[in-house]
Amino acid sequence: MDLKNMYGRSKEVIKKYRYAVAVLVIGIGLMLLPELGEKKEVATTVEQEEMAPDVAASLSRILSQIHGAGKVEIYLTLESSERTVYQTDGDSQGGGADTVIVTDEDRAQQGLVQEVLSPQYRGAIILCQGADDPTVRLSIVEAVADATGLTSDRISILKMK
Repeated sequence: MDLKNMYGRSKEVIKKYRYAVAVLVIGIGLMLLPELGEKKEVATTVEQEEMAPDVAASLSRILSQIHGAGKVEIYLTLESSERTVYQTDGDSQGGGADTVIVTDEDRAQQGLVQEVLSPQYRGAIILCQGADDPTVRLSIVEAVADATGLTSDRISILKMK
């Protein structure tokens, strides 16, 4: 083949497909834009987690309001922390499921939340000044069981010095 003929043929191919190449380059550029917005969304999520109230401190404050309880301190052990379950499309059993992605008005993408699972507690240790009174002990056990989902055998109430 002649070098001049090959150069002319490649020039025709480039001229013929120049719009397709331009569309491809623009498409790749647009696909990369949501990645920038996703990093911004992750930072917002971290800030929201830091602002979440401390369950043990809130429960201590509430339990100290029980008549006769006095000062109360509580220690909760976690079986598992709060988890977020995302919506998927396809078969989740077969491993071929993809997470459903939602784009907001700022073009930030995030997974569609199906459900947020509350933390599961393993046990509670409660120190209180009024632990000698059986009525106070019962009230505290019932309140902690209602707030955490623990059974009474996993809640220990001890007298504070």
